[in-house]
Amino acid sequence: MSHPTPSVRHLTVAQALVQFLSVQYTERDGVRHRLIAGTWGIFGHGNVAGLGQALLQAGEEAMPFHQGRNEQAMVHAAVGHARQLNRLSAQAVTTSIGPGATNLVTGAALATINRLPVLLLPGDYFATRAADPLLQQLEHPSEADVSVNDTLRPVSRWFDRITRPEMLVPSALNAMRILTDPAETGAVALALPQDVQTEAFDWPEEFFAERVWHVRRPAPDPLELAEAVRAIRAAERPLIVAGGGVHHSEAEEALKALVDATGIPVASTQAGKGSLRHDHPADLGGIGHTGTAVCDDLARTADLVIGVGTRYSDFTTASGTLFQNPGVRFLNLNITAFDAHKLAARTLVADARTGLTALARELSGHRVDGAYEAEYRAGKERWERVVEAAFRADDDSAVPTQTQVLGALDTVVGDEDVVINAAGSLPGDLHKLWRARSPRQYHLEYGYSCMGYEIPAGIGVQQAAPGTPVWSLVGDGTYLMMPTEIVTAVQEGLPVNLVLLQNHGYASIGGLSEETGGERFGTAYRYRAADGTFTGAPLPVDLAANAASLGMDVLRAKTVGELRDALARARASDRPTCVYVETDPTPSAPPAEAWWDVPVAEVADREAAVRARERYDRHAAGRRRHL
Repeated sequence: MSHPTPSVRHLTVAQALVQFLSVQYTERDGVRHRLIAGTWGIFGHGNVAGLGQALLQAGEEAMPFHQGRNEQAMVHAAVGHARQLNRLSAQAVTTSIGPGATNLVTGAALATINRLPVLLLPGDYFATRAADPLLQQLEHPSEADVSVNDTLRPVSRWFDRITRPEMLVPSALNAMRILTDPAETGAVALALPQDVQTEAFDWPEEFFAERVWHVRRPAPDPLELAEAVRAIRAAERPLIVAGGGVHHSEAEEALKALVDATGIPVASTQAGKGSLRHDHPADLGGIGHTGTAVCDDLARTADLVIGVGTRYSDFTTASGTLFQNPGVRFLNLNITAFDAHKLAARTLVADARTGLTALARELSGHRVDGAYEAEYRAGKERWERVVEAAFRADDDSAVPTQTQVLGALDTVVGDEDVVINAAGSLPGDLHKLWRARSPRQYHLEYGYSCMGYEIPAGIGVQQAAPGTPVWSLVGDGTYLMMPTEIVTAVQEGLPVNLVLLQNHGYASIGGLSEETGGERFGTAYRYRAADGTFTGAPLPVDLAANAASLGMDVLRAKTVGELRDALARARASDRPTCVYVETDPTPSAPPAEAWWDVPVAEVADREAAVRARERYDRHAAGRRRHL
């Protein structure tokens, strides 16, 4: 009996990979998304003849291509895209071998730390070693199979090197599995030797069949759910800590339903802010070192902390000093068991929406004491007055402070706008003060707090949500790190709005340096003085002119009134627009409500460091290890 010859396609490895990626989809709640929505690329000898040719041959319909200027920035753009779409769609990034590949490391770490999917496709050395050593090759004296791409291993959730064509099939399938797994996702790296990329192979037709990857919503275990319900019913001062998992799961309405029914208040991490609207009576704002007074006061007395989709970073826990109730216990609802078990918690390993819905059902009729609700609502009202004072500018002709910049932006944005930030002093001010109007409005990358994230992330968000007003908030330090993707925004006609604050230095680290006895050493952008220190006049740097030279429309604002007008004009524009403002450096944000552990010199000759160490020891004495 004869058997039909299996159907095959004769393609290069690169061509096969692009075709495979073009037919991958995700599905959740009956809604389908393209898994790999496009590919970012910068071409060099390691990928130009392989993936470059394959992308050209495939065409824009099969695989949209985006031209980047910096490899790290391309990853940031892909991460912004994935976060905006709740991890249901991702982008790929291809680079050459050498510095192009190692430039991916920072972006990969950011993606994996934040649990956000991105597919990295760096070129690699010749698998055949026909040319050895080749341009940019790292020659290791004892490990011949090591390449610079191995730096991606510790910062990726999945890594493979495709040294033979047939290896691509299982590796590509595993890559899709990781990207679509809500408990495992992060950066996935497939290192592609440049000779293997161009090698032809007969691929089984089934490899190119359309695949839909279901993004699951696992339900809680009945025993864990029963224990969680008993713990909540027994608690007198419960507090929910909403993390980024609430947004990834699209669980905001489920959280609101639980809170409306039970009266349990909600504090938010940087990633979780916006889980409730700012004006919901149970939304208390940010928690931890950059949190609100009402949140942190309640956290100190909470007897049950209910973490939902949070990984409990040191900013959230105030380095282990925040949750001070002697009897405090933790209950963690998380799709990832690794995070659910933190702080010796009772666990509820489940999807956030599914878990919250189950809790609301099982807690029917339960509500916190009325006195507790009255207490936290009064605290919320007091904090709102603090926000108003920080945002208010009594003189429209004055130079704005940083918090007044946020106040001006607060009057301009709509519910649908997205505000992006990652590093500097802005994250603290935003976490304390920003009034999040919708689940996707507050976009803070604080898992890695990576300077340079904001502008490329704005591009990724704009690609994911066309027509959405996007605001990338950056200081001068962040801008100088990575302004290059402005050119990409101009090239693609993406109307990203850049709010550029000039304060002549690393403001956040300057303040931290002063607090820890470093006396702001090396944190100001100034000329050297006669004594050799950087305490001379500010540098004559015109960042607005730089943004204009890269193709942006630039609006300069010197006063509060001019700033408000410029922000409104930027929002109405259909072009990439920069609003540039030099801020009044006078501190205007509320002080930190909780500690952050940054170790201070134990012995020092300078008085500032001695005093700082005394403060450090007092705070460190309050640190707890929750067991």
